[in-house]
Amino acid sequence: MNKENQSGVSEFVLLGLCHSWNIQVLLFVTFLMLYLTIISGNTVIVILIITDLHLHSPIYFLLANLSFVDMWLSSVTTRKMITDFLRENKTISFGGCMCQILFAHFIAASEMVLLVIMAYDRYVAICKPLHCSTIMSLQKCIGLVVTSWAIGFAHAMSQMVVIVQLPFCGPRERDSFFCDIPVVIKLACMDSYNLEILMNIDSGMVAVTCFILLLISYTYILLTVHQSSKTGTSKALSTCTAHITVVVLFFGPCIFIYVWPVTITWVDKFLAVFYSVITPLLNPAIYTLRNQEMKNAMKRFRSYYMDSKVNI
Repeated sequence: MNKENQSGVSEFVLLGLCHSWNIQVLLFVTFLMLYLTIISGNTVIVILIITDLHLHSPIYFLLANLSFVDMWLSSVTTRKMITDFLRENKTISFGGCMCQILFAHFIAASEMVLLVIMAYDRYVAICKPLHCSTIMSLQKCIGLVVTSWAIGFAHAMSQMVVIVQLPFCGPRERDSFFCDIPVVIKLACMDSYNLEILMNIDSGMVAVTCFILLLISYTYILLTVHQSSKTGTSKALSTCTAHITVVVLFFGPCIFIYVWPVTITWVDKFLAVFYSVITPLLNPAIYTLRNQEMKNAMKRFRSYYMDSKVNI
């Protein structure tokens, strides 16, 4: 990071979600419980998929990776937000701000690509069931997951190369609860309008491209199954509803933030909270409550745990 940034501005001030102390205490308790639920819920999914042999299939391997990514996505912003509720001075160092931007975009872009991979797996499982084991082998799944991480890292680094070179010499206060590119660009000592559009296009292209691929995938699945059998459509809908719900919940806020940004501060905060807290919280519930195999795995795990206690 260049010397001008280090000597000009060493930290930024984030005003948080609200200014009332009583509301901040309430939000601290609320978001702490939500964060603990996110970590515990996604951890349970990962443990179940690793330990239960019935879940050693491509879709659950990808689901375990999605839960892992969700834990990190929430941790990047939520932990700092929770601790700031109890602080009068809500500051973040320049290096901490840059790291938050890097990991937020790295993990978010990786999750977008991972959701596309999960849609492809559903396409293979529903439209080409006889070739599923060969097309989506373990080696293929590992390669696709590594690809998602590589794309996420490349996207994040393309943003960071530009952001760290900006001159930050004057204003350092923004009405937000975490560092993000639209927030930080407005603090730069320069005319940042064109750069902000460029950064939004960069992030928007990743989000929109993945979203379009997902729409095409699920549309093709439903059309293919509908043509083959009358009962196939309902079965495909039942299988894909969880995935489609996650896609809408995750991509909706991201598209509004980067592709179709609004100038209303509280709307930006709500959307940011939604995709960084609410979506990682809903994913475990959506994938477990609507999935009979996950329910059975939880029952087997509970029975094994109770039998172990009895034997002790």
